[in-house]
Amino acid sequence: VQLQASGGGLVQAGGSLRLSCAASGRTFSRHTMAWFRQAPGKEREFVSRITSNTGLTYYADSVKGRFTISRDNAANTLSLQMNSLKPEDAAVYYCAAGERVSQIPRMYDYWGRGTQVTVSS
Repeated sequence: VQLQASGGGLVQAGGSLRLSCAASGRTFSRHTMAWFRQAPGKEREFVSRITSNTGLTYYADSVKGRFTISRDNAANTLSLQMNSLKPEDAAVYYCAAGERVSQIPRMYDYWGRGTQVTVSS
């Protein structure tokens, strides 16, 4: 599975962005998909995940109620709708695919390059 994230940019606090992740490969629908983020000087942080067939979602407490993850298996795409953005949401956002349901980065086998999200206060 090859992943390519897009949709990042500069937004004011309180604004919204929608990230997308395009996947290649016929096994996309079999993988749990997730979003992680990494701010300068910090470790990669779990944001959200969505399971393969049932589409069950899970969010980090820091984004719950503001972010929504979704996937379109027919189109091989993963999305992250981010609302009410805060300066602390600024980071490089990565999409990831794995066979296990986890919030741990090393449990994911495939990673996109990342897209920068900047939030001005």
